[in-house]
Amino acid sequence: MARRPHNAATAGGGKGPGSLRIIAGEWRGRRLPIPDRPGLRPTTDRVRETLFNWLQPILPGARCLDLFAGAGGLGFEAASRGAAEVILIEQDRAVAAHLRELAGTLRADGVHIVASDALAWLRDTPPSAFDIVFVDPPFASPLATPALDLLVERGWLHAAARVYLEQDASNDFVPGVAWTTLREQTAGQARYRLLTPNNAL
Repeated sequence: MARRPHNAATAGGGKGPGSLRIIAGEWRGRRLPIPDRPGLRPTTDRVRETLFNWLQPILPGARCLDLFAGAGGLGFEAASRGAAEVILIEQDRAVAAHLRELAGTLRADGVHIVASDALAWLRDTPPSAFDIVFVDPPFASPLATPALDLLVERGWLHAAARVYLEQDASNDFVPGVAWTTLREQTAGQARYRLLTPNNAL
């Protein structure tokens, strides 16, 4: 959930600042409050709808990891649509506490919140493989490359795993030779891709 360099605003289709909407699944239409933190803004409704259309064939029963959870829109959308387990990593402890409150309110037993730096968590935690990983770091940060490297090097991905990468459209980052881009689109300031490791094809 990227922290964009402009003021926080509601995700596309929202009625006002401060909330995001679950698009589909068990909690369809539920509005989740966005923590009042500088620059925190969820992935827009338009982008999330496209992303989850891409993922829907493999989402039911999947293990999902959201490395830069922010407001939690990607992780809770995945859980709403049938993911078996979703782990959200968020280094801001106040935001992580907010996400735990949301999980409790939704009775989202399969959603687990970890207050940690994402790269440190990938390096230091014994790996267990995921089917879907969301990589949506702050737009101005260089975190995407090391995150992708650690996912492959430490064995965090099942065969045929899908990794969602969202970045500022002006970013000239290109996934390395270890990755194949399956889908790619641009919407406003965001460029988003669906990747798979080459050794998973």
